[in-house]
Amino acid sequence: MGVGRALLLALAFLAVASLPAAFALLFCADEILDRVVCGYTEWRDRRRERRTIAKLDRAIEADALTRDIDLSEFDREDRRPLEQLASDLRRLGSQRLGGSGRSMVWHGAVLQAYDDRLRRACRALGITEHLSELSGVDQEIERVRVEGLLHAAGMSLPAARAGHHQRHR
Repeated sequence: MGVGRALLLALAFLAVASLPAAFALLFCADEILDRVVCGYTEWRDRRRERRTIAKLDRAIEADALTRDIDLSEFDREDRRPLEQLASDLRRLGSQRLGGSGRSMVWHGAVLQAYDDRLRRACRALGITEHLSELSGVDQEIERVRVEGLLHAAGMSLPAARAGHHQRHR
């Protein structure tokens, strides 16, 4: 009998000690339930997004598009960020197209800097270019081709925009 009373007394103390937790659980049940439901909803949405992205990757064969790009080029310390190259190309391109009244030396320097940035952007994106091998009209045609490829890769350039015509000098 003594063991039964001791067990009953221990259960009574446990019930009294857990009474505040039971009241807190009772009064905060709606908030706890709300947090659980919100957590589940966020998990479900993230899962849907991952599945949608995976479906899109399979649909456009994203791995095939990036298979030929050498990712080690992006880790070099001397490599300029692609965003900075795009900004340089836009700035130099607008100077190249709208620099009337400047000297021929200035135009030549701007064109040389523009071609250099085109070569760097092509190297970063794995695009083949032949700007240094050509001269004259052939080089201008190659420049337009490279601008079009960079534009197709997502780089916005002034000369590659639809409806934008270059002036010939």
